[in-house]
Amino acid sequence: MQALPLRRVVITGMGAISPLGVGAAALWQGLREGRSAIGPLRHPDAERLRVKVAAQVPVSFDPAANLDERILPTLDRTSEFALHAAREAVAQSGLEFANHGLGLRTAVVVGTGVGGETTQDEQSRRLYGENAQRAHPLTIVRLMTNASASQISIAYGLRGPTFAVASACASANHAIIQAAQMIRCGMADAAVTGGTEACLTYGALRAWEAMRVLADDTCRPFSANRRGLVLGEGAAIFVLESLEHARSRGATILAELAGSGMTADASDIVMPSAEGAANAMRQALDDAGLAPQDVDYINAHGTGTQANDVTETKAIRLAFGEHANRLAVSSTKSMHGHALGASGALELVAAIGALREGVVPPTANLDRVDPACDLDYVPNVAREMPVRAVLSNSFAFGGLNAVLALRRAL
Repeated sequence: MQALPLRRVVITGMGAISPLGVGAAALWQGLREGRSAIGPLRHPDAERLRVKVAAQVPVSFDPAANLDERILPTLDRTSEFALHAAREAVAQSGLEFANHGLGLRTAVVVGTGVGGETTQDEQSRRLYGENAQRAHPLTIVRLMTNASASQISIAYGLRGPTFAVASACASANHAIIQAAQMIRCGMADAAVTGGTEACLTYGALRAWEAMRVLADDTCRPFSANRRGLVLGEGAAIFVLESLEHARSRGATILAELAGSGMTADASDIVMPSAEGAANAMRQALDDAGLAPQDVDYINAHGTGTQANDVTETKAIRLAFGEHANRLAVSSTKSMHGHALGASGALELVAAIGALREGVVPPTANLDRVDPACDLDYVPNVAREMPVRAVLSNSFAFGGLNAVLALRRAL
């Protein structure tokens, strides 16, 4: 039997909550302006911590603003973020899931690196620090890794494949790829997907301190005086559809998710591999039917650590050859921080903005050129330029690489 052709996948809705504000528009506007949301750490135990900076969702964020008060007790901060972002994405898409049984044909796939860490930290504090004799009865439903995906499924009556993806800092990109693949092969007609993270707890911050990869001032990707990464938080959620489905209802198409690449370094649990990352980029190009010269911009993983930035530069040169010299490359983590499992989703908002508006967001705080990082990193100020296709890179501890390829909606 002859296989059916793969369907094209498009993005018709996006929503976000990030350190740059509530909403995808606030995130994109902050990135366009080159405005960093990294600031002094707001935490009850800040005086006990060596880490002093983070990229945090504004204190004005009100979890109860758009959520049913009856479900609030069941939500970790991670799920609060995801539901707010999903609400915006679904509204923009204009989809009515009850129509024609679409809910049965809609998948939900959400990436998160650590899941309900806020709940875990709070309950551990009670049990071990305060000698409490019992945990909160809703602890499990708050902290389970699949909570955000399940809450979105329940909120919109989505009965298609629903699950979580946890692959550290590649979680969001892996989730988006899984959702897109289900649409491509006909398992689903639409998907709600993305990433969410709320990891700024005392336990998590102490663990990251111990790794000695955190900056003590700000995030300076690709700069000679970079001092490490800055942790962030937030969520971005997207509505994906088959191109045919979107066209049939006259939907506004934000971008085409044209292809993807996924690889494993299989070499070291923390040290990145240039060849592994390059292979993921090559796969994404091949899957999308793009030649290297078709790509104008790469949203880099760009963490601001010594190892990542040099390795990613080498990987881009391996994947793109001579065309690497003509690419615009930037790391938006310099503005929204490193939100771990949500980072790829926040960065997809940047990639879509670059495609739609012909504006490449900058790498903020890039004030001294590192000779080992020798690409065009769009320092400090956004650049207006034609953008036909974009790659968005996510590379994770464990040697896991996930790359998205996007092009303009036709």
